Amino acid sequence: MTRRAGDARVLVPELLDSLPVNDPGAIRSRADLRRLDVFMGNSRWVLQRLAAAEQSWGSFLELGAGDGRLCSLIASRWRDKLISGWDFVARPAGLDQRVNWRGGDFLQAGDLGCPDVCSGALILHHFGSDELLRLGEHLRVARRLLFVEPVRHRLPLLLSMFASPFLGRVTRHDMRASIRAGFLPGELGPALGLPGDWKTKETATFRGALRFEAWRI
Repeated sequence: MTRRAGDARVLVPELLDSLPVNDPGAIRSRADLRRLDVFMGNSRWVLQRLAAAEQSWGSFLELGAGDGRLCSLIASRWRDKLISGWDFVARPAGLDQRVNWRGGDFLQAGDLGCPDVCSGALILHHFGSDELLRLGEHLRVARRLLFVEPVRHRLPLLLSMFASPFLGRVTRHDMRASIRAGFLPGELGPALGLPGDWKTKETATFRGALRFEAWRI
């Protein structure tokens, strides 16, 4: 992918963020996001990276954990690990009882605890430059970061147009907004202000996912 959706990030409010949990559009959008997660392989990638480094971590925190599906999957697979999720919403129904849940704004709270691994999917693109730097300071308590974000390229925008007939109104809007607010390879490390004792690895997939892994050396 060589063409960009725009040279600079453009942040536009996403509709799902402003809708009540029980709004029909929000319910449809969350179902859309679950299907998109399967298509993009975001959760699969996080599980693969956790498995590859399972001897080096004992605690995991997901930011923007949503319905908690990923946290529940991790808790069921690694029963000896401490798993936590954080989101604006209250603890989801059906969440694995071993998962610790924190509600509210993690950016404002600042103190993320001391998880070995901190992760998130489609969450960092919501933040501007100053917020990303502030979050990056808090993320340094972790030993490893695993984030998946939209790639800011024309190809993902084109794919979103083909997918539109199968998506709800909220997702159609939010998908394009998230791509325009997304990242290119090489941007996230500096955006988070990670210091020199961190090493990063990034992969941009043809399905529009930027997979970002960082760890302290």
